[in-house]
Amino acid sequence: MSALIYLQGYPEILIRQAQTLIDQQRLGEVLQQRYPENHNITSDSALYSYVLALKNRYLRHTPVLNKVTYDNKIKVMKHALGLHTAISRVQGGKLKAKTEIRVAAIFRQAPNAFLRMIVVHELAHSKEKDHNKAFYQLCCHMEPHYHQLEFDTRLWLTDQALHGNAA
Repeated sequence: MSALIYLQGYPEILIRQAQTLIDQQRLGEVLQQRYPENHNITSDSALYSYVLALKNRYLRHTPVLNKVTYDNKIKVMKHALGLHTAISRVQGGKLKAKTEIRVAAIFRQAPNAFLRMIVVHELAHSKEKDHNKAFYQLCCHMEPHYHQLEFDTRLWLTDQALHGNAA
């Protein structure tokens, strides 16, 4: 079960259930039935619009997003599924802040619900920096099924890795 790196930290019973689906070669089929809709947000500009709509709906009073992009350099095995960065620079006599969200490029071909979960997670970081109770409450406010989607995204990444598609 050491091949299930995306599921580390989850209860043993869930890992065993996932392993059973993998052994039966049914994991991809189960996920496809549960999440049949892939999104059509493939460009960075479409992703920016998608993220901005969610931000404007739930987090109007957070800093402006300067950049939202798919990032080929994010390796989901080593880094994260997405990144939220805030960079401050001195320009002249003023302090300028830039906020960016980067989503791993593998999510260009992901089910819509998984992209939404990643975006909600990264947007929540604009208000709560740490993964604490308030952070997860905010994620659940924006996406009521956040925890299930996070687990299913990790199952999807496991299936992608088994088929040689994970980054």
